[in-house]
Amino acid sequence: MTYISTRGTAPILGFGEAMMTGLARDGGLYVPEVVPVMTHPDIAAMAGLPYEAVAFRVMRPYLGSFFADDEFQGLIAKAYAGFHHEARAPLVQLAPGHFLLELFHGPTLAFKDFAMQIIGQMMQAALARTGERITIVGATSGDTGSAAIEAFRGLANVDVFILFPHGRVSDVQRRQMTTPVEGNIHALALDGDFDDCQARVKDMFNDHAFRDGVRLAGVNSINWARVLAQVVYYFYAAVALGAPGRKVSFTVPTGNFGDVFAGYIAKQMGLPIDKLVIATNQNDILDRTLRLGEHRLTGVKPSISPSMDIQVSSNFERALFDAYGRDGRAISALMAELKTGGFKVSQGALESLRATFASGACSEDETLATITRHLTATGELLCPHSAVGVKVAEEQLGATPMITLATAHPAKFPDAVERATGRRPALPPHLADLFDRPERMTRVPNDLATLEALVRDRTARR
Repeated sequence: MTYISTRGTAPILGFGEAMMTGLARDGGLYVPEVVPVMTHPDIAAMAGLPYEAVAFRVMRPYLGSFFADDEFQGLIAKAYAGFHHEARAPLVQLAPGHFLLELFHGPTLAFKDFAMQIIGQMMQAALARTGERITIVGATSGDTGSAAIEAFRGLANVDVFILFPHGRVSDVQRRQMTTPVEGNIHALALDGDFDDCQARVKDMFNDHAFRDGVRLAGVNSINWARVLAQVVYYFYAAVALGAPGRKVSFTVPTGNFGDVFAGYIAKQMGLPIDKLVIATNQNDILDRTLRLGEHRLTGVKPSISPSMDIQVSSNFERALFDAYGRDGRAISALMAELKTGGFKVSQGALESLRATFASGACSEDETLATITRHLTATGELLCPHSAVGVKVAEEQLGATPMITLATAHPAKFPDAVERATGRRPALPPHLADLFDRPERMTRVPNDLATLEALVRDRTARR
C-alpha cells in the first residue's frame, strides 16, 4: 500500500512514513494510490462484531507490512479501552428511517477520539522502534486539540503544541486543552480564527528547515491515518442497519471536510452508501460550492457550533483531487487561487462532486430550534453541531435509512444547549471537576516567526 500527494510532486510513501509525515512536502495531502475494495461477503461478515474487530478489518488493508496483525490488534484494543460505552458508537433512532450515531463516548466527548486514540497508539509504537523524538503541532476549532492532548499527554518522546482560536472555542473545549499538567503539552491561544491556526500549521510544515529541525509531525485530519480511522464507524453503523443487503445514507456535520471524506472512502471501498450529505452551519462554503460551483472565501462568522466555523476546509482538497482525475498540477493551481479568495470548480469536477455528495446549511435559529424540538420529541439532547446535522438530514430523508453523525456530547457546549432548552447538561463523572482545575496556556500572535521561535525554545528545554 503506497500513498501519493494531491499535488503530485512529493515522494510516494508507505503507510508508516505517510502517518509520521502528515502534510506532504509539496504542500499536498497524502491519499492511497489505490483504495482497497471489500466484497459484499467481507462487509456482511462484520455483522455483530465488536467495534474493535470492525476497525481491524477496515484499516488493515491500508497498513502494508508496517504493523503485524497481532500488534495492530493490541493497539486497537488499547485505543478504545477508555471509551465510556460498550458499543463505542451506539445508534439511537430519532424517527422512522432516521438514526443518530453517537460518536461522543470517548475520553474527550467528541468524534475526534475515534481517530486520535488509535493514531496516538500507532505513533507511540512507531517511535518505540526508533527511539526518535517528534514535535506534534496541530490546529483545532475545539475538539481535535483536546483529543490530541489526551492521546499524547505525558509521553517522553513527544511534544504537543495545539493552536486554537482565542475566544472562539467553548469553555469546556478550552479547559480540556489548558488543564493538563504534563510538561509536554502546550496550549496556544492564537489571535485569529481557526483558518489562521490551520494556515500557520501548514506554514510550519512548508518551512522545511524548521520542519526537519524540530522533527515536525501532524495529527490534524491532514494526516491520512486520522481519516482512515474515521472510515471504520461508517462500516460499523451501516452493517448494523443491514448493509450490504440494503443501502444506507449518512449526513455529516462538517467544517474541515475530514469526517465526510471518510464516508467517501467507505463508499469507494464498497460500502453501499446512497446519499452522503454535507451539513454546514452559517459558515456554508461547502454547501455554496456544491450549489453554485464556486469555492469562495467570505470570512468566518462565529456561531454556536464553533467547531464548524471554518472557511478553508483542508480535506476538500482530497475530494477535488479525485474530481479532477487525480491531476496534481490542477490541484496546485486551485490551491494557489484559494489563497487569493477562491476558485471556480470546473463543470466536469462539479458533476463528479454532485454525483457523490448532497449538502445543506443550517442557521443559528434552526440549530436552536432543532435542539429544542428533539429534546421534546425524542428525549435526545443534541449538541449544536449534531443539531446542524439532524436538521439537514431531515431535509434529505427518503426510502433509504439515514444515519446522522452526532459529533460531540451536549455538555461540551452547555451555553447553546441551555439557551435552546433551559437545561444545562452536566459533564460526565470523569470530567466533573474540569472547572476546578487550574489552566495553563500561552496567548500568541498570528505570526509564523513568533510561533516557530516558541516551538524551538520549548522543545530545546526538554
